[in-house]
Amino acid sequence: MPTPLRSALGLVTAVIVAVPALASPAQAADAEAEVLRVDLAATTGEVRGGATGILYGLGDPGVPSRDLIAGMRPHAVSQKAPDGEQHPNGDALVVADELFDSGGKTVHIYAQDTYSRWPYQDLGIDDYLNRLRPQLAKVAQRPDRARFVWTIFNEPDGIWYQDWATKKDKFLADWTTVYRTVKDAIPEARIAGPGDTHYIENRMRDFLAYAKANDVLPDIVTWHELSADSLTHYRGNFQRYRALERELGIAPLPIEINEFTNRRDTSVPGQMIQWITMFEDTKVDAQMAYWTLAGNLSDHAVRASRANGGWWLTKWYADLTGRTVRVTPPQPSVRDTLQGLAAVDRSRKQATVLLGGTAAPVRVAVSGVDSRLFGRQVEVTVRKAAWSGYEGDAGAPPVVAAARSTVADGTVRVDLPGGDKLAAYQIIIRPAAGAPPRPDTTWSASYEAEAGTVTDATVYRQDDDSWKYTASGGHDVGSMNQAGSRVTVDVEVPRNGKYKLGITYGTNAFVGQQALYVDDAYRQLVTYPATLNWSYRGRLDLPIDLTAGRHTLSLRTSGPDGFLGGVSDVTLDRFQLTAAGVERAEHPAVTARLTAGARLDPPSGAAVLPRNGAATFYLAAAEDGYYRVSTDLAASARGTVSFSLSDQAVDAYTIPRRGDWTSTSTVFLRAGITRLKLTNRGSAPVTVGTVSQRRDAAADKAGTLIQAETGTLAGGATVVTGRWATYVGNLGNGGTLTVPRPAGRPGPHQLTVWYAQADKNTGHPYNTDAITRFADVTEAGSTAGPTRLPFRHNYTWDGFWPESYRLDLTTADGALTLGNATAWGPNIDAVQLSPLVVSTAVHRR
Repeated sequence: MPTPLRSALGLVTAVIVAVPALASPAQAADAEAEVLRVDLAATTGEVRGGATGILYGLGDPGVPSRDLIAGMRPHAVSQKAPDGEQHPNGDALVVADELFDSGGKTVHIYAQDTYSRWPYQDLGIDDYLNRLRPQLAKVAQRPDRARFVWTIFNEPDGIWYQDWATKKDKFLADWTTVYRTVKDAIPEARIAGPGDTHYIENRMRDFLAYAKANDVLPDIVTWHELSADSLTHYRGNFQRYRALERELGIAPLPIEINEFTNRRDTSVPGQMIQWITMFEDTKVDAQMAYWTLAGNLSDHAVRASRANGGWWLTKWYADLTGRTVRVTPPQPSVRDTLQGLAAVDRSRKQATVLLGGTAAPVRVAVSGVDSRLFGRQVEVTVRKAAWSGYEGDAGAPPVVAAARSTVADGTVRVDLPGGDKLAAYQIIIRPAAGAPPRPDTTWSASYEAEAGTVTDATVYRQDDDSWKYTASGGHDVGSMNQAGSRVTVDVEVPRNGKYKLGITYGTNAFVGQQALYVDDAYRQLVTYPATLNWSYRGRLDLPIDLTAGRHTLSLRTSGPDGFLGGVSDVTLDRFQLTAAGVERAEHPAVTARLTAGARLDPPSGAAVLPRNGAATFYLAAAEDGYYRVSTDLAASARGTVSFSLSDQAVDAYTIPRRGDWTSTSTVFLRAGITRLKLTNRGSAPVTVGTVSQRRDAAADKAGTLIQAETGTLAGGATVVTGRWATYVGNLGNGGTLTVPRPAGRPGPHQLTVWYAQADKNTGHPYNTDAITRFADVTEAGSTAGPTRLPFRHNYTWDGFWPESYRLDLTTADGALTLGNATAWGPNIDAVQLSPLVVSTAVHRR
């Protein structure tokens, strides 16, 4: 069994996943460590934060959730032309309000996505103009029409105007016609272009020279960076473009790289950090490409409301404030190497470094640490965002190291252990105050499936093509289609007890099932929720009891009753064992987003809220259910702090008088991300410290679970017996399901629905044109009207996901009817109704 590692400051670290050490500069550098140099004294400009835009990042209202959008805080998204035919969802006008309400700034309209085929049908410029004018008329009616940017041509070097020698004049003439059509309809409109598939010097030169001479310069210059080699070439392209502007006498224009990344990059923190770094360094905005599903934040949203490891990196990036500083990686502009960015916020007295992309140990050498700002001792906290798969819920990144470090000659050193090139790290440096956060020392170990004993199956290499989806270790095990197929790994655990077995896997759009054997003894059947395909990874967490010592874990296609059949043909990527315990997390105020005059108090690390000032925290829940959420508060007088969940007011804490207090609420959190916003409603300032959450499974009895088939059906809805569940089908188009409510009280509730639906269009060469279905919930005896619930495509008609929704009820016991009068809804297996808040209290600390 691996031995514990002891750091230079005496921190005993966790086994297997070593906690980084904080060391003094006097210690000799380890020969194998890569060095990332950060100079806090060399500022490079205001944080732009624009590198997490998304093409078709939004699908339909509620897909993804506003909490996920707000956490990622993309400056811009590109979406379908209003009423366009290219994709079934992602309409710019349908999703715009969700972006704006979640902190986004701009929606780009891909105007040519009015066409149904890819590449677009070439029906002539007059046909295009006839399709464009209705789009313009609709946007022109909006008071916020200036927040829409028009991408009037998408990849013209590959569509309609490929041969520059013969098509240049045609493109320039058509650009002028379309440009002036847009400006005539909406004078304040911004136009983006030319939007080529990559940076092409001669086309860009001709285009800019003509556009300047004819007064049709784009407001935003765009091109795509879609090759893995863009990680090497982009900075050169940027410099050549800026030189071209100077040569032509054009003042610097805003740049938007309106499509970037490969399939292997999205969702992967260690890959995404490389892209984010180079776009932030050059102060441009950029949007991730649309490779998979509309509405999943370019593979960063798990289901509709959960977050994978890549989302947490983008959230960290969105949290950056202040000014960026110079960061020197070992190999600038070299793909698949260590890269990073950093920022200093002097008002918060806080420096943040984001880095990743290498499996080697890393030494972060921080210089320019101003003692007048940070003091002689600093608190250094390191969090790790590990890759959790595309459809794998990550949970909040754990603190993997935290300690005080003495500043020597303006320098601090942070050592990271290496071993995980798919991960990214966040380092926060601030003045030392009180005890640092406690590192997560939970025992954990991971095992690559391909490194185990593979029988009657095939090891596939997945890291030889940047257009493939990522696999842990670059390989996976597939073709498990024989009765004897199995993967067996040897493991060792430190003590008797309960563990969580995390399986990273893929199915080909079906519910999978395999048999788990421990030490050659059958333990149970493992049922895998469907994923998009065999290489689009999900993660299943399975409780398992083990005794201390060595064991073999085996996943097999046959159980005690024989071969399981086609459902056992599951691709296996990685296994992770983690000591189980009560789910809990802490969110210090230094991680909160502060608004309306709220500020961080550097000496204490607490947030000071004036009247109406607010602090927003992002809570992560592993499952739907009740959690005890506690907050440390301090006030100089009697006051009130209101709290909201997902931007909807829930309750308030009354602070009786001056002093230190702890507020505690038992609230229902849906699985995934929930924004908790605390707002001071009193006249005296209130100080907010750490927010803590802890799973309270005993409170789940407050909810009522109802099997759908026991409800009342009408209008053609039917009970269906499937392989995995008995459920209600044919819901919608008049078919309804009515479920009774127990006597209770009106007010905010959570409605959790176990649903399935795999509706999609077919025919696109690479996008999965998934369709969101909706159900309307009506409360008997209420005059409030129906509540519309979105149900994201979940890959199969007979495999059920839980999704939880806020429902404000106005009666004590009015029955709930689910249906859709004009379209089909999802299949429903069960529903559960739970009061949003069970209890609220404030007590002395």
